[in-house]
Amino acid sequence: MKRRQIKKTRNNGAPKWMVTYSDMVTLILVFFILLFSMSQIDLVKFEAISESFRNRMVLDFYPSPVPMENPTESTSDQESGKNSNEFENPAQLENLNDRDDETGDKTDSLDKLMEDVEKYLHENKLENVISASRTDRGVVLVLQESILFDSGEAAILDSGKPFLNKIGTLLEEMPNHVKVEGHTDSRPISNFRYPSNWELSGARASSVIRYLITENDFDESRFSSVGYGDTQPIVPNTSKKNWSKNRRVEIVILEDNTEQNNG
Repeated sequence: MKRRQIKKTRNNGAPKWMVTYSDMVTLILVFFILLFSMSQIDLVKFEAISESFRNRMVLDFYPSPVPMENPTESTSDQESGKNSNEFENPAQLENLNDRDDETGDKTDSLDKLMEDVEKYLHENKLENVISASRTDRGVVLVLQESILFDSGEAAILDSGKPFLNKIGTLLEEMPNHVKVEGHTDSRPISNFRYPSNWELSGARASSVIRYLITENDFDESRFSSVGYGDTQPIVPNTSKKNWSKNRRVEIVILEDNTEQNNG
């Protein structure tokens, strides 16, 4: 009797469909890995951007840590100068420093002028007819009519010349522009020389400037005058004492030339 032969089954490996399935799973895995990697924040770039917002200098002097989407457009803008840094030129920085120094010098000179004027007024006991103050405009010197002019006149009296000479000496040491303003009280005036307070106030301001220029040979472009008439009283025009306070000339040594240029 013959022995029955047992058929051996050959193991040919995984079924064919497993290859396709494995490829699909691998592709899905790679896809999710890509999504995960794209969602991660670049800490280096993030810190650089944060620092740029905390420190404005990074934006001014260093290129952006984040690459531009359209480098071609960026290059064209840089070549045309649209994105150029306004402080890129060292000479510009020097000019800014020069302007700051110039402003500081003017401020120091005005402070010194203020001290010299106050000292002069105290030594000559002129505080009752002349006052000095430091304002945003500059140094304001208020001279009452009684020390400079006769009533209704614009010719400078001898009593006012020493103080004007002192102011002229101080102005020689500084380049500031000067504005002289004439003021009157509200009582009307009408004569052949000054038909109204407008003409009188303007003539008085002009007389002060003419005296300063004649005695000191100043550049005329440094000075400007204006007559306000009775439109800017410092006290109500209700008494003889108040009238005398409103009749005045104000000499303003300007902080800068803005007001000079505007009028």
